[in-house]
This record gives sequence, structure tokens and C-alpha cells, in this order.
Amino acid sequence: MCLLVIAWKKHSRYRLILAGNRDEFHDRPAAPLNWWQDDARILAPRDLKANGTWVGVARSGRFGVVTNFRDLQAPAEFSPSRGTLVPRFLTGATSPKEFLDDLRGAAPRYSGFNLLVGGPRALYYFSNRGTPAPQPLPPGVYGISNHLLDTPWPKLARTREKFTHLLKQPDVEADALFSMLSDRTRTPDAELPCTGLPLEWERIVSAPFIVNERYGTRSSIVLLVERTGRTILHERRFDQDGSQTGVSRFEFKSADVPEQWYAAEDPDEPMASDPVSGFDTSPE
Repeated sequence: MCLLVIAWKKHSRYRLILAGNRDEFHDRPAAPLNWWQDDARILAPRDLKANGTWVGVARSGRFGVVTNFRDLQAPAEFSPSRGTLVPRFLTGATSPKEFLDDLRGAAPRYSGFNLLVGGPRALYYFSNRGTPAPQPLPPGVYGISNHLLDTPWPKLARTREKFTHLLKQPDVEADALFSMLSDRTRTPDAELPCTGLPLEWERIVSAPFIVNERYGTRSSIVLLVERTGRTILHERRFDQDGSQTGVSRFEFKSADVPEQWYAAEDPDEPMASDPVSGFDTSPE
């Protein structure tokens, strides 16, 4: 994923609301959202080059999402694929915190990433470019692009503002979330973040939804998890012109997670009050 907004325990109906765009080169092959044939526990789209994924859920109620961190460093030789991180969590048996604690030692071998993993009670964030330890996230509204959690890049700030408005509704419609993600408005030059890309590419990737013949928004994802465990995952796919080429929708009821799965420091916190409206601009 390259643009992601999340509401965690901030809505009266939904425990989790996640909406995001995946930006990638158009010649990189991918399979649509589906239950994986080689591991039926995983519901996710699939990168067919490295056989991983950028977002996925499991029948157990576990979910994970990874974004690339834009640091323009050449990938380390023989570095593992970041796309393997989400499937490993989805099929594991440890808590989110334990999974990320185990990952910390190997994290420097990967190219830069942001990783969110969670389940019915806990949501954790970790980056191998900015957070020395896994960070538990309290109920709130969060956003990630290709930098650290809640870094206020203009396209993320604009998307998060729209997202926060939608959360005020008693129900949140998938169509409204997809409309939010379809924003193709580029950021004015004076407001562009300096990420190390040439100016023309900074302009191209400054829109929430990127349209370019070589690289652009390949798919949009909406994940809705009700407090009852009812889980709905939508995917819409696009070509280099930004035209929709496919749609997938899956629904299931997540299984109860064994009580021992929960870490003692991960209580099932009550829903917080109003959605967060500002950004934390600290480097962590």
C-alpha cells in the first residue's frame, strides 16, 4: 500500500475501518483479492513476482498491511520481500506484539517499510526506518503514506480529513470510501514534500490516486470489520489510464481468538469519543 487511512475502535458499528490505495509499476503482475489456494486461511490480493501481499485478513480475525518507506536507497542484495510480512503474521499464532518483537532483529535486512498488524483487541505499528520498538495504537484515526505513521504529506492530510468526516456517519459505506480514494488532484508545487524524487515525479505521486502509463494506482482496498466480527473486504482494480478493470468482494464472520492469544498489556479498550482531527508531527 502507498496511501492508507485507518479508524481503530472509533466508530459505533465498526471495530476497524481501513481504506487504501496500492501504487505500483503496471508491468508487475498481481492476482486479485481471493482466498489463497495454497493457504486457505489467507484472504488477500497477491503479488505474483514475490508471492506476498500488501494487505490481508484471516478467518481468525487477524489483519495486516504494509507500506513501502520512500528512502530511495537501493535494495540490499538478497533482501527478503516486504510482502512476506503480512502472510507470516496472518498464519502465525503469536500476538501482534510478540510477532513484531520477533521481527525486530531481522528488520534491518528489509528495504524500508511500515507495518500494521492486529486482531480483535490490539493494533500495533512498526517501521524499520523510524520506530525502535513496536508501538501499540490506542483507539484513534491514523494515516500512512510512504513515510512514518501520520507524517502529514498533503495527499494524506487531505484524505484523512475526508475520512474523518465520513466517520461521523452512523454507517460508513464502501462506495463513499472508494470515492475518497479516487481523488486525482495533484498537490501544488509549493506544498510538495521533498522526498528525493525528481520534481515531475513528485508531482505525479502527489495525488491520492495516481494515473501514469508506467506507475500508478493499481488497486483500492476497503476493509470493514464490525464489532460482531463480521468482516467485509472489497477490492477495485485499475489500468494505466485509471479505468476500473475488476471488482472483488468477500464477507465472512471471524472466528473467536483463543484467550491466550491476547497479551496482558492489550486490553479490549472501550471505544473512544470523537475522531482525532489533527496529526502528530513528531518523527516517531
